Amino acid sequence: MLSIGKALKSRFMISKKTKYGLKALSFIARSDEKLIPIGIIAKEENIPHKFLESILLVLRKSGFLGSKKGKGGGYYLMKEPSEIYMVDIMRVLEGPIAPLACVSLNYYEMCDDCPDEAKCSLNMLMTKVRDANLEVFRNTTLEDLK
Repeated sequence: MLSIGKALKSRFMISKKTKYGLKALSFIARSDEKLIPIGIIAKEENIPHKFLESILLVLRKSGFLGSKKGKGGGYYLMKEPSEIYMVDIMRVLEGPIAPLACVSLNYYEMCDDCPDEAKCSLNMLMTKVRDANLEVFRNTTLEDLK
């Protein structure tokens, strides 16, 4: 049987991928250097190097980061920290922001066990949770995390 703690952790807590991605982006945003080697980010933020590689690749492919290979290479932000919103980072790294698919704006799916969403008290509650999260993520930039 799944404990309540594990059930909550699986959906209401961000993944390590997102946590490490945010830590890495914040580190790069705070840095005075133009290019930050992955080894420096991994060491300073205590992130496993191999895991960080995969996260930075996703962030690069999504347009948040640029990179330069070779000696003196590293990662850099593609935009100013004030132009990088948490809602965009969260959607790339975490996926849906909504706690249930039936309240998701981008990944909506009707619940199999719900005969009428308009009368569903759980749907109403989770819509409020989604909206509160979106309010924070839409109004917070990487600049705010520096």
